[in-house]
Amino acid sequence: MWIVKLGGSLTRDRSLIEWLRMLAEFGGGRVALVAGGGGFAEAVRRAQRAWQFDDLAAHNMATLAMVQTALMLHSMEPRLVLASEDAEIRHALHAGSPALWVPYTALRDAPDLLTSWEVTSDSLSLWLARRLNAERLVIVKSCAVNPEHSLAALGSAGVLDARFAQWAVDAPFPIEVVQRNQREHVRKALVGASILAPPLA
Repeated sequence: MWIVKLGGSLTRDRSLIEWLRMLAEFGGGRVALVAGGGGFAEAVRRAQRAWQFDDLAAHNMATLAMVQTALMLHSMEPRLVLASEDAEIRHALHAGSPALWVPYTALRDAPDLLTSWEVTSDSLSLWLARRLNAERLVIVKSCAVNPEHSLAALGSAGVLDARFAQWAVDAPFPIEVVQRNQREHVRKALVGASILAPPLA
């Protein structure tokens, strides 16, 4: 199983349609897609700055922003099967479909390690990958990604969230961060025509 995370900023980019089509066509039985919160999550940040509500509420609202994005992506590409629970994701993949995570399981009743703005959909995709014993995690960004940078350097540059590199230590699967224009690279890897780059340290 691959976890592929599409950054929320891709919701403002026309390449999103092609990414969804590619994952639907070549990710059946292999890919569980995680969608970033995009503009919906940005609205949560603005609301928190205005009203100063706590990070637990902000986390849950930002998680629901990811839910909103997932519902939008499903409408755009119905071949992606909506799945919230781990078992639902596995069922979709076993049926030969690609899954689209609806992250209700990331909602929290009390503060914990997830309920901070240092944790975004990047780290939530890693959290899901560990839960599901994924074989690979691919994170797609709309910004420039220096392939020579470590995960820590990408975190310092703001490409990944502040917790990601720490939580990725000793991950039992390779992790790759790619740009939106590397869709063909990921497609070829999915069909076995090439091998993705070694995991970032």
